[in-house]
Amino acid sequence: MTSGFYARPTLEVARDLIGKVLEHETPGGLASGIIVEAEAYIGEDDPACHAAAGLTARTAPLYGPPGCAYVYFNYGMHFLVNAVTGREGFPAACLIRALEPLDGIALMHDRRGRGRASAVHHDHELCRGPANLTRALGIDLGQNRVSLATSALRIVDRGMVRAPVAWSPRIGIRVGLDRPWRVYVVGNRCVSAARPLSGVAAPAAGPGPSRPAR
Repeated sequence: MTSGFYARPTLEVARDLIGKVLEHETPGGLASGIIVEAEAYIGEDDPACHAAAGLTARTAPLYGPPGCAYVYFNYGMHFLVNAVTGREGFPAACLIRALEPLDGIALMHDRRGRGRASAVHHDHELCRGPANLTRALGIDLGQNRVSLATSALRIVDRGMVRAPVAWSPRIGIRVGLDRPWRVYVVGNRCVSAARPLSGVAAPAAGPGPSRPAR
């Protein structure tokens, strides 16, 4: 995917990421999965976005060029990976929340079982949740700011058939719960938490750069 794919309203990018493939080429081999769940985080006015605190050393990648990875260490335990979206200077990104495993499944099982009391036994659990997928694909801070088009960590279009999707409020956060900015494949077992969504429609294109970055 070129930078132009990401240089669009974040909610549009989130929807279009569904069905694309996240790949990571490492010395251990290629691991990949179909993106089946993503969330949008948009601007300094979004209380759940890291940019709510303004421009800092940590949040700088969010203000960077679209199509770069924003990888951060969460709660001192897990790495999470995002695709930076919109225009440079306005902080926005899509968190990749879940994948349906494709390549390197044995490698993913090894990574998910390493250092744990019990290994993951089912393929559909390998990349269910944003922390699990980074562990399975071997993603860490070394991939922060890399291009998702040209680096070993990349998002590609393999021509997968588009599946029905639904929208919901974002999960795993404590603020910004009123915004239905989580999109996922309906009925897919790899989705991290598929909740009933009666009456929830797809959101509008969403906010753009309402004010300059600090």
